[in-house]
Amino acid sequence: MTATEATNKYFHRAADLLKLDEHQRHFLITPYREIKVECSFIKDDGTLATYVGFRIQHDNSRGPMKGGIRFHPQVDLDEVVALASLMTWKTAVVDLPYGGAKGGIAVDPKALTPGELQRLTRTFVQKIHDVIGPNTDVPAPDMGTNAQVMAWILDEYAKFHGYTTGVVTGKPIELGGSLGRDSATGRGLLYAAECLFADGGRKVSDFTYAIQGFGNVGSWAAKLIHEAGGKVVAVSDVTGATRNPAGLDVPALAEYQAQSKSVSGFPGGTPFPAEELLFQSVDVLVPAALGGVLTEANAGRVRAKYVLEGANHPTDFEADAILTAMGVVMLPDIYANAGGVTVSYFEWVQNVQAYRWDEEHVNRELKKTMAKAFADIKAVKVQHGCDWRTAAFTLAVARVGKAAMMRGL
Repeated sequence: MTATEATNKYFHRAADLLKLDEHQRHFLITPYREIKVECSFIKDDGTLATYVGFRIQHDNSRGPMKGGIRFHPQVDLDEVVALASLMTWKTAVVDLPYGGAKGGIAVDPKALTPGELQRLTRTFVQKIHDVIGPNTDVPAPDMGTNAQVMAWILDEYAKFHGYTTGVVTGKPIELGGSLGRDSATGRGLLYAAECLFADGGRKVSDFTYAIQGFGNVGSWAAKLIHEAGGKVVAVSDVTGATRNPAGLDVPALAEYQAQSKSVSGFPGGTPFPAEELLFQSVDVLVPAALGGVLTEANAGRVRAKYVLEGANHPTDFEADAILTAMGVVMLPDIYANAGGVTVSYFEWVQNVQAYRWDEEHVNRELKKTMAKAFADIKAVKVQHGCDWRTAAFTLAVARVGKAAMMRGL
């Protein structure tokens, strides 16, 4: 099953509960616009390089479309369509005045020099500048991109439309970025966990955690969970994994990883195969790396009681059914990792206002947003007697559908 097919199955499950007809379903599920462009530039050695880029704009019923741009070798049309759709539902779950979009280029950014990466980015913007903008479609960082890439997008867009800070989010602070944006997705995960556990009369500090991925999302989630008293016992990245049943010293691990570019070899833990991270004997599993890591083939080996989805679409449709049948509580990506897009929205608001918030204000508003969204999802869950993922999709589809109907679309 492709990523788009899986996402659409969740949509139709929600649509069944909402009793949407075929016309409503077709309208809500069909992308507004699909863009595929050729990005050619001269490499440092004088050769011509060509990569394929995508920008999928899924829905704008609730406002400008919003979604990241990822640079990764596995980027393809199906993946980007699925992620754009998920962005529509994610922004609706946390009640942001946005629709959904996603973009990407099928490239390994590590294989390019900084100069080559800049030329590729600028070429991509030259191809899509007329369909993005602060009131149309607002990109952001994703896998393989960062604040520097957003700065190049901002500058290239300015050549065509004038200097407009709100065209992208996740920018450097010096160019209109928001304080608190780097930690936002990981912090949102913490706030989501706090809501979930408090609902059962528990705390973050009551549980043990295994975190797959130690990039921006995973490292911040690990640090913040550790600070909240949670015991992070296992962590992995692309180079390997490390664990300590007594709990990893997360600040020391972060310092080690910053120097060595790897969690492997950390003296405060024992190495083990990274592919075994998903199956550790812990209370909470946090997949915070690639999508599609929990599959029909391996879901039965998961021993965690909770899965908090830090990555986009880390759980296949079939795996979700298996884990739910096993009694695993799944907090879905369209809510659990929505901290990033929420603070991106706060950045956009600051750009529009030309007024900067302090970090304490950003974090306070993020916590408020995540708590309100959790309460909204729980109300739908109770109403329909469904799982958390179905409740989140049902809430989102209802909001987008209502907006589209009221606009007469």
